[in-house]
Amino acid sequence: MRKDNLNDIKSDYKYGFHDEEKLLFKSEQGLSEKTVQQISWMKKEPEWMLEKRMEGYRFFMGKPMPNWGDTAFLSQIRFDDIYYYLKPTEKAETSWEMVPENIKNTFEKLGIPEAERKFLAGVTAQYDSEAVYHRINEELQKQGVIFLDMDAGLREFPDVIKRYFGTVIPASDNKFAALNTAVWSGGSFVYVPKGAQVTMPLQAYFRINAKNAGQFERTLIIAEEGSKVHYIEGCTAPNYASDSLHSAVVELVAMPGSHIRYTTIQNWSNNVFNLVTKRAVAQQDSIVEWVDGNLGSKLTMKYPGVYLVGKGARGDILSCAMAGAGQHQDAGAKLVFAAPYTSGTIVSKSISKDGGRASYRGLVKVHPQAHDVKVNVRCDALLLDDKSRSDTYPTMEIDSQRVAVEHEASVSKIGEEQLFYLMSRGLKETEAVTLVVNGFFEQFTRELPLEYAVELNRLIQLEMEGSVG
Repeated sequence: MRKDNLNDIKSDYKYGFHDEEKLLFKSEQGLSEKTVQQISWMKKEPEWMLEKRMEGYRFFMGKPMPNWGDTAFLSQIRFDDIYYYLKPTEKAETSWEMVPENIKNTFEKLGIPEAERKFLAGVTAQYDSEAVYHRINEELQKQGVIFLDMDAGLREFPDVIKRYFGTVIPASDNKFAALNTAVWSGGSFVYVPKGAQVTMPLQAYFRINAKNAGQFERTLIIAEEGSKVHYIEGCTAPNYASDSLHSAVVELVAMPGSHIRYTTIQNWSNNVFNLVTKRAVAQQDSIVEWVDGNLGSKLTMKYPGVYLVGKGARGDILSCAMAGAGQHQDAGAKLVFAAPYTSGTIVSKSISKDGGRASYRGLVKVHPQAHDVKVNVRCDALLLDDKSRSDTYPTMEIDSQRVAVEHEASVSKIGEEQLFYLMSRGLKETEAVTLVVNGFFEQFTRELPLEYAVELNRLIQLEMEGSVG
């Protein structure tokens, strides 16, 4: 990115702008049974979904806050200040021209329509609680691929949703999964039929606009036998003095021989609590890949997982996190082996700067029936100054024989010799540090489609501005 552009947007966070609120409906502040029922009624949902929502509501109200992780940050969440449902438009449009002007301008600033034209097989754009635009490539439709926002998925394919909803992540899983079950809105429903190959990515983009907003999208992806799909999601929010809450649930179902890659580039403003539950079930000889990038937010707690339940299944999780001032990126991964001849890798990269804190929290569990398992875990942390902090909390529960487990971890700082070498070749100190940081994340960025890798490098460059000297 050119230097003059950097100066134009040097305010810490490029996407911190917001629009005037023009909502069709805004729920009362705080969570209540009435709000949960109101959401279900407005969406004209079947009775069974209302029952699931109420079950989630009861679990949420009955479960205490987590007593692990960053409890100091968690205690700052003011649930009574949050708006749990904000309806921006009457429906999701399939023509970009029909999207309200103010919302359209926001997404154009974010580059979404351009990305759709150039790189995507389909896109959903969500604004506050609901999708405002949705489109899928006609060729994919002919193959029987379904890509809808979750509300439309429930309306058009209620039996499929009923069969899988909450089977990978039930409402009782944790407090925030329960909250999502109670007030979910938007998200994506993807169904890839047997043998279909989705070669271009599908993308969903989530934008919070309103102050004190809660965004609770729900995503369900089902890849039938021998199929393949790549799904990408991105997120941004405005800067406000008060906090917002993002608590999504993502469930992936990989049938035998299928391949799901799920890529996330989250770039929240620093007033967002980002508490997300993501999990996949991998059947025989299937592959599930999580590629998970975390920038921004006040507190992120997110541990994508793969349950390998079929012989020969594979789960790979690659994550990167950057924590700046006032931020805690508590990210990690889970691999649970419940079948023989399964394998998996976890690679975690984190950078802490300006007093930020990054944590790796991971679980590898091998059940007794899962023999001949191979798993490799690698965690690398880079500290850019003496004020920042990095923690690693790995847990391994191995209850089987013939298991090969490897774990490597490293914490490093940028060496004076590295900087001297780069600066002696004409680079300024910030440029030299940014080059090292980009190199550190290279294993992650090379897994992204080219345009996304370029964008991530730009974001890192912006994050590094002013962090040295």
